[in-house]
Amino acid sequence: MNRITVARNTLILTVMVAAVMLMSSGCGKNKPAGTDESAVKKQHGGIAYVELDSVIANFDMAKDKSTELEEKTKSSEAELASKSQAFDRDVRDFQNKVQKGLVTRATAAEMEQTLQQQQQTLLARRDEMAYNLNEESLVAQRQVLEYINSYLVEFNADRGYQYILAKQFPGPVLYSDTTLDVTSDVIAGLNAKYSAEKAKK
Repeated sequence: MNRITVARNTLILTVMVAAVMLMSSGCGKNKPAGTDESAVKKQHGGIAYVELDSVIANFDMAKDKSTELEEKTKSSEAELASKSQAFDRDVRDFQNKVQKGLVTRATAAEMEQTLQQQQQTLLARRDEMAYNLNEESLVAQRQVLEYINSYLVEFNADRGYQYILAKQFPGPVLYSDTTLDVTSDVIAGLNAKYSAEKAKK
């Protein structure tokens, strides 16, 4: 189940890596006391950033997607374990009968062929599960990124920043002024929007 385990972990990791390049009309509402909005934007060059690790770790949608994928992974692992145990029992039964001379050579050959087919079916099912989980992980990652990107447009509607940068270590942003950090505002807004949408379903 190594491939399934890898697939399960793909969601968070891939979201983090892919979103490092996320730039869009952005966020930002931190401003020094006594200054107007336009002065703050000019001073900051129209740029804000979010700590991507924190956004992903605290975004309820990302948590829900991760939980769903984990549950599906556990279900797949349980199914595969059950089928593997049944196959192992059949192999032991076959070996026992052959060793004791309880079956003819022709019957033993048929039983061996059946076991080989069972094994191929089991391996095919394992690969299918891993593929499906990986695909679902990639789709979930894209859904989370799309949601964040769409929200940033709304978030920036009355802020006027030109860019939002995703800061993460390691990453291309090595230093940033903390006054440009709008992570907490973005997380709060994302979760409020997502919670309201879930409540309507």
